[in-house]
Order: sequence, then structure tokens, then C-alpha cells
Amino acid sequence: MTKITVAKGDGIGPEIMDATLDIILAAGAQIEIEEIEVGEKVYLAGNTAGIAKESWDIIRRNKVFLKAPITTPQGGGYKSLNVTTRKFLGLYSNVRPCMSLHPFVKTKHPHMDVVIVRENEEDLYAGIEHQQTDEVVQCLKLISRPGCEKIVRYAFEYARQYDRKKVTCFTKDNIMKQTDGLFHQVFDEIAVEYPDIENEHWIIDIGAAKMADTPEAFDVIVMPNLYGDVLSDVAAQIAGSVGLAGSANIGESCAMFEAIHGSAPRRAGQNMANPSGLLQGAIMMLNHLGQTEVAEKVQNAWLRTIEDGIHTYDIYKEGVSKQKVGTKEFAAAVIANLGQQPQQLTAVSYAKGKPLQLPRYQRKKPAKKELMGIDLFVHWPGTNPDQLANLMKELEVEEVKLKMITNRGIKVWPEGFEETFCTDHWRCRYQSQQGKFIKHDTITLLINAMKHEIDVVKTENLYAFDGKPAFSLGQGQ
Repeated sequence: MTKITVAKGDGIGPEIMDATLDIILAAGAQIEIEEIEVGEKVYLAGNTAGIAKESWDIIRRNKVFLKAPITTPQGGGYKSLNVTTRKFLGLYSNVRPCMSLHPFVKTKHPHMDVVIVRENEEDLYAGIEHQQTDEVVQCLKLISRPGCEKIVRYAFEYARQYDRKKVTCFTKDNIMKQTDGLFHQVFDEIAVEYPDIENEHWIIDIGAAKMADTPEAFDVIVMPNLYGDVLSDVAAQIAGSVGLAGSANIGESCAMFEAIHGSAPRRAGQNMANPSGLLQGAIMMLNHLGQTEVAEKVQNAWLRTIEDGIHTYDIYKEGVSKQKVGTKEFAAAVIANLGQQPQQLTAVSYAKGKPLQLPRYQRKKPAKKELMGIDLFVHWPGTNPDQLANLMKELEVEEVKLKMITNRGIKVWPEGFEETFCTDHWRCRYQSQQGKFIKHDTITLLINAMKHEIDVVKTENLYAFDGKPAFSLGQGQ
């Protein structure tokens, strides 16, 4: 018997959670439930995180959290509980299976069976943003080697565990050569360790177009946070309905399982909501706990119920569906089908009692790190790069010279184009003529900037690791 934490959430949350628990308990799930309150009531009681400290303690103690959708009040500085939970508990892997249920649920892609594995903690979702000038704000995209290794390895281990044949990586490393480049590099390194699984890489734009057009060409897709957030919803929708999709958030010690849809407060208390999304999350939870026979029984009963045409209002269609039912009635139909197999849809068979296990990340030996220069980001209201270059040359220190100025990543000095539009945010690169640059040079440059009343809003050191420069050039270099 495993104790799990349950939150019934807001809106339709209590109804679909009750239905989900009824089904998995009827199937023989060996769980003990410890319920907590999260969401709208907690927010409105003055807790901007939507969860009390005691509830955190319960989640951390039980390790497994089944959560219904919640409502985050508008305004007032309220934080997203989903994002907070993922980050605080180190839930680095977001897993969303997206399978079509043709011909019982309408879709243009009858053979779609894709699993999106999304990195969950970093990328632009680090949420580090600053306004630096009147015209420019920045958001830092953080990609780490541990983050890449953990999510990529999870994708391959998931593929092996569930007998998937191929793992595809989506990035935009033709443009973001350092950040997305690292993700792609790590993917290639780890793929070698799984010779039994096919691997491939697509640039995100054409990969997304291909997935939307021909999803049957993919099996497991792994990608950084932002791309995964967008494409997992796209994949769920083109499979048939976002309302049918569940989600697993997996960390090294804790895990959270949920539906991907919202709390739908307009449908609350009407016995109308489809519990399928949360039920899919619960099935992933049972697999995570090693209760694979129960998970298999529930999934096959759910598939049989869909086949039988017993549908809630959101997927009901005249001529296909046979009976429109409410939340409770749908749950009762699934329970009645426990032990049954689907006849047209493909029955599932999970590896018996084998929860997916991953090795912990092992930090590698540090590379040799050398300082090669510095970028000074400057707030300057002018528009002529040559004029700015003359000002910035006044800052030069002996062998440390101004090498380049860019604006929004485009090189505008030397040899810039008059047609290039420039904002008030400029990157000015300084490097030594002799190839040696010390941190004291940075201090001298900043002191000289103060003397000349130049507004430096940010500095960024330029490093080489094991002799390889690890910074971007300006476009046009």
C-alpha cells in the first residue's frame, strides 16, 4: 500500500478527481490517500503561492502527488502553483502521451501515437527578465548540461520501457548555437548509448510543421521547455482533444500527475466534465508506482468505454457516440468494463512491475576556462553606430580594444549597413590584441565608462572552455 497526496482542486476538479479515484480503486490500486487543499481558496485566504507550508510537507513526505486542475485568481501577484511545484520539487521531466482514438473521437490523424517529453525546469521558464533600456527588455534562456542530460536520458529510458522505437530531438540550434546547441549535443552523446532505439534531430520549426501534418512519423519527441509546452498542447489537440490528455511530472525523488486542461469553473457542479485527462494522469501514476497490472486494466477498460460510444458531452458526436453521459456515469461505465479489452483500438500491455529508474546526474571534470574578453551592454539613445564606436574607443585599456558593436544581435560596427534599424540597446565587445584578458580590465573599462557618462546596463564575460570559444558572434560576422 502506497500513500499518495491528492488535491481535488477547483471548478470541475472535485468531480473528476472523485471519478478517477473511484475507477482506480475499483481496479485494485494499492494506494492510501492523504488529501490537501490547494488552489483558489488558499490563494484568496492570502497565500500567493496557493499552497500552505504544511501541504508542502505532506507532498514531500509522500513523494507522489495526484492533482486536479486549480484556478489561479487574476491579478494580485498570485503565482502559478504548477510552475512552483515543478521547480521546487525538481520535477524535471514533463511527459504527455498523445494518442488518437479514431474513429471514436474526431481527428485528422487516425494513426497518431506520440509521446512528448518536455524539459520542465529551465530554458526561458527560468523567468529571469529585466528591462535594460527604454526600448529593450531581455529574458535569459538558461540551458544546463545536467538539465539536458536528465531529460534526454529520461526520453530514451521511457522509449525502452514502453517499447518505443524512435526518439526525436527538436531544437533551434541553427540560430541558438550555444543553448539549443548544447541540448542537441547532449542528445547526440546519449543516443549512442541506446543503439536499439532509432534517433533523429529536427529543427523545431520544420519539425513542428511535420508533427502537425504527419504525426505518425514520430514516436517519442524530446525538447527544451518552451517548445515542449507549445507542442504538447498542439499534439494533444490534433490527437482529438486537450481534454483527454494527462501529464506526468517526474523528478529524482517526487512526481506529480495531472490533467493538462484547466478547472473549467463554468462546468463545475453539473456532472458534465470528462474525467479522462485526470484518469490518464492517474494511469501514469500507477505505472510510476510499479502497479502496472492495475494501470493496464484501467487503460484497457477506458479504451473499451470509448469504443462502446459512452461519451461525455465534449466528445459526443451523433452517428458515432451511442450514449451521452455525465461524469459519474462515465466512471461507472469504465468500472463496468474493468477486465475487458478494446476490440478496435489497440489494447495496452505494460512491463510488469517495473517503475522507470534513472541514474543520478554525475558532474563531469571541469573544463579549462579562459577569459577572452567582455561584452558591455550600453543604453545609448543615438542611432549612428560609428558615433557610438568613437565614444566607446575612449574606454580602451592598453591592449584591450573595441572589436565589434551589435544591436539586437546584428553587427552594426565595423562595416555595418545604413539600412539596419537600431534600438537604444547596444552590445560593445572588447578583447585583447594579445589574446589575454584579465578581470581587472573589466573594472577599468567600467570606471572609464563612468568617467565618460556611458550607461553600462550589463556585462557578460567571454570565455573559452578547453580552448573553444563559448560565446556568440554578431550576425553578419
